[in-house]
Amino acid sequence: GLGRALVEVFHACGARVVACDVEDADLSAAQIAETHRFDLTDEKGIEAAAARIRAGGKVFALVSNAGWTRAETLEQMDTRALDREMDLNFRGAALLTTALLPAMRGLQDGASCTYISSINALIHCGNPAYSAAKAALEAWTRAIATEEGANGVRANAVAPGSVRTHAWDHRLAQDPTILQRVGRLYPLGRLVEPAEVARAVAF
Repeated sequence: GLGRALVEVFHACGARVVACDVEDADLSAAQIAETHRFDLTDEKGIEAAAARIRAGGKVFALVSNAGWTRAETLEQMDTRALDREMDLNFRGAALLTTALLPAMRGLQDGASCTYISSINALIHCGNPAYSAAKAALEAWTRAIATEEGANGVRANAVAPGSVRTHAWDHRLAQDPTILQRVGRLYPLGRLVEPAEVARAVAF
């Protein structure tokens, strides 16, 4: 969903897009120049992929887009769920950033790290572990901006509300009215489209 929109928007801007995802993900889009497959919960996999990317030269932009949640409540949450949410939504992004920074520092026109956060990082909408992980990602964004600015590396977080991706499909199958009901929570009266988020990231 959002990843595909990011690929399309960045390719249209003239970027050479390097896409990273898990093994069974579809990375066949024509706009993708290079692919790397690893799991964000696998520290060695992150390091190996980052080394291959660095070997290809400079990295002008990193967009950390991966995310996942079980949508549990506090009562339903266990330590395994907490660990997985933190690993996928924060720790993996932090490790990948750290591994790629050597290829981003000191570039003539600078480099940029952009993290897909969530409205959940700002106000509590449920999903406590996911919300905490996204709040950590926003703190990480501020750390990168503060500590790496002198090296020409900028950092921003984009925190959308509900985005209409395939992640909603199983919920729609259970409740065909859910998009209308969720849409009423937002001033626009609808969910955000992936391309709208992608254009904000490109900006």
